[in-house]
Amino acid sequence: MLSPSLTAPPSSSSPALLPFSPLPSFRTPTFPLSTFSTLSTSRKPQFRLHAMIEKEIPAAERPATFLRGIESGTSNSPDSVRGRFEKMIREAQDSVCAAIEAADGGARFKEDVWSRPGGGGGISRVLQDGAVWEKAGVNVSVVYGVMPPEAYRAANPSQNGDVKPGPVPFFAAGISSVLHPKNPFAPTLHFNYRYFETDAPKENCIRIDGKWKLTVIYKCRIAVNAPGAPRQWWFGGGTDLTPAYIFEEDVKHFHQVQKNACDKFNTDFYPRFKKWCDDYFYIKHRGERRGLGGIFFDDLNAYDQDMLLSFATECANSVIPAYLPIIEKRKDTPFTEKNKAWQQLRRGRYVEFNLVYDRGTTFGLKTGGRIESILVSLPLTARWEYDHEVEGLSVGVLGRAIRSSRMTAKLSLGMQILITTSMEIDKLRVSALTTYLKTCFGAASDHENCRTHVHWTN
Repeated sequence: MLSPSLTAPPSSSSPALLPFSPLPSFRTPTFPLSTFSTLSTSRKPQFRLHAMIEKEIPAAERPATFLRGIESGTSNSPDSVRGRFEKMIREAQDSVCAAIEAADGGARFKEDVWSRPGGGGGISRVLQDGAVWEKAGVNVSVVYGVMPPEAYRAANPSQNGDVKPGPVPFFAAGISSVLHPKNPFAPTLHFNYRYFETDAPKENCIRIDGKWKLTVIYKCRIAVNAPGAPRQWWFGGGTDLTPAYIFEEDVKHFHQVQKNACDKFNTDFYPRFKKWCDDYFYIKHRGERRGLGGIFFDDLNAYDQDMLLSFATECANSVIPAYLPIIEKRKDTPFTEKNKAWQQLRRGRYVEFNLVYDRGTTFGLKTGGRIESILVSLPLTARWEYDHEVEGLSVGVLGRAIRSSRMTAKLSLGMQILITTSMEIDKLRVSALTTYLKTCFGAASDHENCRTHVHWTN
């Protein structure tokens, strides 16, 4: 196991989102490779690397595994961490897609299967324009390749000081999903869980007949003492909720399921990964959080590898029980054109975060990945208005709350979460909530006093 010092701290400054947005193709931009001192100093050739891994090809059917053959080493066997993780994400994809289709009642996922001759591949599934779902994507991918140093730095900024020029071989596997419902009162869900390995850098050139020639990178030999990324592995992932309208009981349920999954392994995980999620999903240029959080972790390798695999499995298996009860409750709620317009404005914020800050997306764009897979997380529709003014109590609460962590209510569950009105809240709850909102959000509000804990009672 690697030293815990390789694990990034859970802070907004270095969340180090692992570069996984299932990318069926990493066609990297060209960049100059360093030359050897034995070359003529008067005319050093500038080698350029055009492809880091083989191009994907459509597959007629799903293979039993996307891992390379057993002859490549025990790390690719079905019993290895790679093999068990691939099995987990493919089972999770099947269960999530089945639940999504059942909730919709009619629409079905479109599936694309792809593979590469040298190993690796994936399954992309997208459902669009259903009765419940505007767009739902659930992708799995297993990737072998070599990333340029700039892509490694984008994926893992906490290691910037250790990474010197040189392409870095990597293995990545994961499941990634974003679910956008049609109803404005039903929240968007995002989750992804992934496993990543880097190897020692590879030699760029070999000597052939007394001349230096560039070779295809995936056929190069491993340089024993070459500079570059250290050998390491890590897990990453998370599940987070992004509503347009906030219902206390929904958020309470969602966070409780996340906490239950974390507590099975370490009671420190939930508060640590919840804060990490809050810090990561922050739209800096807006001064807003993207949603109501959940859990987020990455660069995680300071624990037993088998334990972390079990933890990632538990988190992936918690997606449906955390989310589907909320969808069943909200999918048929009547809504107006104004409700839909507000949802579209919030979707605009979702787009802004993904294209500007999300490290999985930016990694894919920098490496020339398959655009359809990289941007599958974006909603079908979004909206931007110039100088938009918030109307109504519910959206006003959301608009203010996402700008300040102080504007929260501590519910009986003991978690800091956001609240707003709900058509199902009874009169007593409305009265208590109205008093709180007037104190916190009224014209003469005292924001410092809004830290007072509010406890709901049944």
